[in-house]
Amino acid sequence: MSRRRPSRWNGLLPVYKKTGPTSHDIVDIARRSLKERRIGHTGTLDPMAEGLLLLCVGHATRLQQYLLKWDKAYRGRVRLGWATDTYDAEGKQVGDTVQTETLSPDRISELEAMFSGRFDQMPPAYSAKKVGGKKLYELARKGQDVEITPKTVEVHSLSLHQEDTDNLVVEVETESGFYVRSLAHDLGAELGWGAHLRRLERTRIGPFRVEAAISQEELEKAPNPESIIDGPHWTPLSKIPLPFPSVDVNPTAAARFTQGQEIVVLRSGTETLQPNGPIAVRRGDELLGVGEVAGIIARGRTITVRPSLVLAAQGG
Repeated sequence: MSRRRPSRWNGLLPVYKKTGPTSHDIVDIARRSLKERRIGHTGTLDPMAEGLLLLCVGHATRLQQYLLKWDKAYRGRVRLGWATDTYDAEGKQVGDTVQTETLSPDRISELEAMFSGRFDQMPPAYSAKKVGGKKLYELARKGQDVEITPKTVEVHSLSLHQEDTDNLVVEVETESGFYVRSLAHDLGAELGWGAHLRRLERTRIGPFRVEAAISQEELEKAPNPESIIDGPHWTPLSKIPLPFPSVDVNPTAAARFTQGQEIVVLRSGTETLQPNGPIAVRRGDELLGVGEVAGIIARGRTITVRPSLVLAAQGG
């Protein structure tokens, strides 16, 4: 049995996806340009959406389960007046077109408060969310009725601005798993006018902002992998930030951790730790992997860490 060739490049690459291609299309472009098969991403963008797609390359794909927890920011335009079956501009109109009007500042504030914080959100019927192992859009296209259950989501901040009577600009920062399409649909339902998402741009994933992304054209036309890896957009594996606290260990603890053994660490950080929660384990500039906080003693200054994911020594 042949073994897969070791990954030459290991890290993160933020890409600006244009409207049209799927997230998988961008992954395929990156695979050709970097000559690397092992590439994933930290959250799908619909074909109609544009903006930041964060690619995990090589051994960084092993961190996907943790990187998916980063919060995200979006900027969108909602068309008021009618709803669609997909909750966006690519769907079929549902119901009649309704005459819209200018919203008062107080009504805008009410809507912002209503859709901020924690609340239950119903995913779109046409989405990649899986029910019984099948994606909802696959079932919807077959005309199958599926019971969709709401999911508790959290919106950290929401800003609404009415450009004109027909268009509402939305800026939202949210936990992963939030559907801006559902927000657009729910805003229309609350107003009694119907609404759908007309345009969407993802502007941030965790600490990565869209301004730092390589363009889709630049990625596709790269003369060689080195022109991307040596460029300003690339984050090597050792420098990847993670959405939870980290601890720096000495050589002895580093050796034990990489061998899959539990370690005791004296920490200097002030970040709040959660029992059984994840913690990044580093040795200087090297990310050794991710551990689980197995014990907290001496008022949090000493912790026991159990390895969850150990990254072998690698370049990139």
